[in-house]
Amino acid sequence: MPGLEDLYREIVLDHYRNPRNRGELPCPPARRAEGFNPLCGDEVVVYADVAGGVVRDVRVGGQGCSISQSTASMMSVAVKGRSLAEVEKLERSFKAMMSIVTDGDEVAPPADLGDLEALRGVVKFPVRIKCATLCWNTLSESLRD
Repeated sequence: MPGLEDLYREIVLDHYRNPRNRGELPCPPARRAEGFNPLCGDEVVVYADVAGGVVRDVRVGGQGCSISQSTASMMSVAVKGRSLAEVEKLERSFKAMMSIVTDGDEVAPPADLGDLEALRGVVKFPVRIKCATLCWNTLSESLRD
């Protein structure tokens, strides 16, 4: 379906060219984590302000390919204002879409991924999956600390 692929490509490019929630948050109270993909050099920094079990604000920084940076932008929009349980569900659904099974063989419950659906085609390029999941792994690290 070429029309859908074109739309997805535009969404990814828009988030790459005009990243949302770019920048830093003061630490503390925000949590900060850095992620790095040594295979391609992608870097992501995630700042998450969490209070009362809710991600009140999130900012992302770093540099890298269009997949890693646009995914970070889309992820930041998707998790802002959500509970930690909702964020975990989003992460699991995204990774399931990327064909990464987490927690043994348990399949992630479906979640509305919004713009993140535009990255569905990444699974055709297995080497790029790490680019797409870098920000999610980094966010998880910041929420664990």
